[in-house]
Amino acid sequence: MADKQPPSAPAVEPAAPSAVHGASLLIALQIASRAATFIANQLLLRFLTAQLLGVATQLEVYYLSVLFFARESLRVAIQRQGGREQPQEETSKGSKKGSKGEKESDTSSSSASSSQSAVNLAYVSILLGSLVAMLLGWLYLASIHKTSDEDGSNNHDHPARSLAETTPFLVPSLYLYALTSVIELLSEPAFVVLQLRLQFGARAAAESVATVLRCATTLGAAVLATRLGGSSNRGLDIGVLPFALGQLAYGVGLLAVYAWHGAALARRDGFSLFPKRLTGQYALQLFDRPTLHLASSMSVQSIVKHVLTQGDTFLVSALSTTTTQGVYALANNYGGLAARLLFQPIEESSRSYFSRLLAEDGNATEKTENKDAKGRKKAGNASAERAARDLQTLLKIYLLLSLVVTAIGPAAAAPFLGLVTGPRWANSGAAATLAAYVWYIPLLAVNGVAEAFVASVATEAQVYRQSMWMGGFSAVFAGAGYVCLRVLDGGAVGLVAANGINMVCRIIWCLVFIHGYFSARGVSFFGDATTSLMPHPLSVLAAVVTSTAVRRFVPVVAAAAGPVAQITQLIKIAVLAVPFVLTV
Repeated sequence: MADKQPPSAPAVEPAAPSAVHGASLLIALQIASRAATFIANQLLLRFLTAQLLGVATQLEVYYLSVLFFARESLRVAIQRQGGREQPQEETSKGSKKGSKGEKESDTSSSSASSSQSAVNLAYVSILLGSLVAMLLGWLYLASIHKTSDEDGSNNHDHPARSLAETTPFLVPSLYLYALTSVIELLSEPAFVVLQLRLQFGARAAAESVATVLRCATTLGAAVLATRLGGSSNRGLDIGVLPFALGQLAYGVGLLAVYAWHGAALARRDGFSLFPKRLTGQYALQLFDRPTLHLASSMSVQSIVKHVLTQGDTFLVSALSTTTTQGVYALANNYGGLAARLLFQPIEESSRSYFSRLLAEDGNATEKTENKDAKGRKKAGNASAERAARDLQTLLKIYLLLSLVVTAIGPAAAAPFLGLVTGPRWANSGAAATLAAYVWYIPLLAVNGVAEAFVASVATEAQVYRQSMWMGGFSAVFAGAGYVCLRVLDGGAVGLVAANGINMVCRIIWCLVFIHGYFSARGVSFFGDATTSLMPHPLSVLAAVVTSTAVRRFVPVVAAAAGPVAQITQLIKIAVLAVPFVLTV
């Protein structure tokens, strides 16, 4: 924001390098934190059954749902607010009225007011989160106390029992997840200000500390439980309690680090991390009216988006057993590893980048309103052309990565899973699900960056129309899921197929929107799609040849084969992949 640059510097100049630096930092953070989480999870798998992993996935969805409904739409709206306010600060700095000291004071005051407005809005997230945590917690409690027959048999000697009865410490774990969601939301006032100021280092420190605490606590609880069992080989059965304790440690770590950095920034720039009344056109003298209105209009879209994002978990919970849910969760965790490591940080940074870049585009058009039409069009299209080039670059890189993933990923799924999880999980059907998920990763990547662009530039009316379309796509997803899971009995693989159908629908809608957006500004986004976006024909041919060679020359080893055979198979696949990667 403006306080990070000298008063004479244009506010929009650091947007691109700051966003690139932020994306790089977040990617590095994600790699480190996910590596730690990955190692911890591999150790935890030795203590888990498929059913416990399925229940842990349900609790995680509950936790993520509380956070998503409470803060997602407000976060996006606050970022959009930050993008709009930059040109105002620049105009203030460019004014010829008053002395240089007066202009610096106005800029500082505007920056503090903007930060305080964002802090006040963050407390709406805390209130919403508390209410949503109670509501969703009550619904989940009602569902886990219903009796069910896990294996599908009607055995009178072993009557069906509820999930709460078959899973130790499930209810206390649910309460801990609810408490943790509120604790994490308490860090939101500091987070939104640090995000607006592009303080990515504070976020990296917070998530690193929190991740280490979560891994250490989860593993420590699981190992301690095995030792408390005395002579029992299985130890003390504490169910999913280690996950709940680990998540609590994560929330406390986030709050502590964000509060530390946020308090330092507040002291320096003269705002408060607590709600504070503001002068001007603010609702209840606290909340920025346009931002609050935009957030409320985006809330419906956020609900639909979350249902679509977590819809696979909701659907598999309704149509399958917790054991099947655990198998799908395992494949989903490994299959989505690339998305969490690489795609998610790029998506978040690109959303912030495009918001600032194209907000400046609109401001440039306003500043030239007294010039001729040709001058206005030239000023208005400059940033749009740059945004189109950057978005094309991202999409083409994603498509090239998709070639590599889909050419060698399916064959490597089984030996990889058998190596890291052991034969018990490899025999569960997770390997076939992971191989199918590989084909879903490219759709996930393209959709992520496309929806990030739409969120950056869409008007309230366009957001509403998107919500309506997303509602239709959710119905398509539910229908596809029912056919794949119940009619075709496709299991977790069928669920991946249903997700793919849904994701294709969302991508098509976003591409149509993007084409219309740039066309309205006289910029051709797609142009010659063959040369601008699609990979070179030789790269596609190399992918087909490599995939065929892997299937023909690399024998499939049994799931119960030892680690030597699995490592050998992975090495053979890697050797065949080297010339392909060089060709691409």
